[in-house]
Amino acid sequence: MSATRSPWMNTDLDDFRDMARTFCEKELAPHQDRWMEQKQVDRELWNKAGEVGLLCLSIPEEYGGGGGNFAHEAVLIEEQAACGDSCWGVALHNAIVAHYVLAYGTEQQKLGWLPKLASGEWVGAIAMTEPGTGSDLQNVQTKAVREGDDYVVNGAKTFITNGGQADVVLVVAKTDPAAGAQGISLLVVEAERAGFRRGRILDKVGLKGQDTAELFFDDVRVPVGNLLGGTEGQGFVQLMQQLPQERLLIGITSVAAMEMAVRETVRYTKDRSAFGREVFSFQNTRFTLAEAATEARVCRVFLDDCITKHLAGELDIPTVAMLKWWTSERAMRVIDECVQLHGGYGYMSEYRIARAWTDQRVQKIYGGTNEIMKEIISRTL
Repeated sequence: MSATRSPWMNTDLDDFRDMARTFCEKELAPHQDRWMEQKQVDRELWNKAGEVGLLCLSIPEEYGGGGGNFAHEAVLIEEQAACGDSCWGVALHNAIVAHYVLAYGTEQQKLGWLPKLASGEWVGAIAMTEPGTGSDLQNVQTKAVREGDDYVVNGAKTFITNGGQADVVLVVAKTDPAAGAQGISLLVVEAERAGFRRGRILDKVGLKGQDTAELFFDDVRVPVGNLLGGTEGQGFVQLMQQLPQERLLIGITSVAAMEMAVRETVRYTKDRSAFGREVFSFQNTRFTLAEAATEARVCRVFLDDCITKHLAGELDIPTVAMLKWWTSERAMRVIDECVQLHGGYGYMSEYRIARAWTDQRVQKIYGGTNEIMKEIISRTL
């Protein structure tokens, strides 16, 4: 968390932060090496989180959620980053998958699906990216063809967070291939359905403990009732409306990682000696950290402004695109400087700063590449 208290915080969120920190320090921090080796968290972590109320924090209580708002999601993400965890895909489960269902699901869909996500009975994923499409969501090749009371889904997805453990997947598919973006729909596919299969848990440069997977759909029959919202052709609009919150999550993660890196490096350089003096006493060290702390503070102020606007329903798409590219770029630069100040130990994977460096790089890519963010911004100029 930041050294200064964010203006969107209140006493309820202070108490929640204490609870989230306790959970993260007990249930996340001690297991990092093991989770990275097995390429995923323990499945029971989701159940534990559900039991203490850390899943679907900003989903109304009537659907089994915590009844909070996006600020609760932000606090959990900050505490997760502060303890050094990058394995648990809770931000996607809580603030993305569940919110698609909340925003667009029919009442029957919300009552049927959200309580399972909130309890940890279901782990959620969303399958957008395909091997040949990347950021170009209009050209997805996965198809869902209506046959009677079912859709038959065929296609392949890749880079799917929570893909290795997901019990339910929101699938971006073409229900009308001739209609372009207007032919895209979102279908909820349960992992138990025949024809659904998981490919590899992908071997990434960073985020080693996160189960990012390939998913395949071979004639998967899905009831018409699993069409999110019940109306075909709404998928692209739904994606465009929800992606800003995903980009805000990336901003939170980037800023929290930056702040953690500065804290860790100040501590390290004060404990470490070179040429008979502590490393922190060298002017280059102090100036580098002064710059890093300033970068982190500026990004924090921008982030807090965006969170405040989002809570008020006033955060616009170009502004959150600015936040996403700026904070992810700045965090990469700051963490790289912090690695340098750790010397050789900064390149050792057992050090938190090395993991932060490799984990941060993807923030410039997913949620829409930073080049796409600049394209979005430029259209408004």
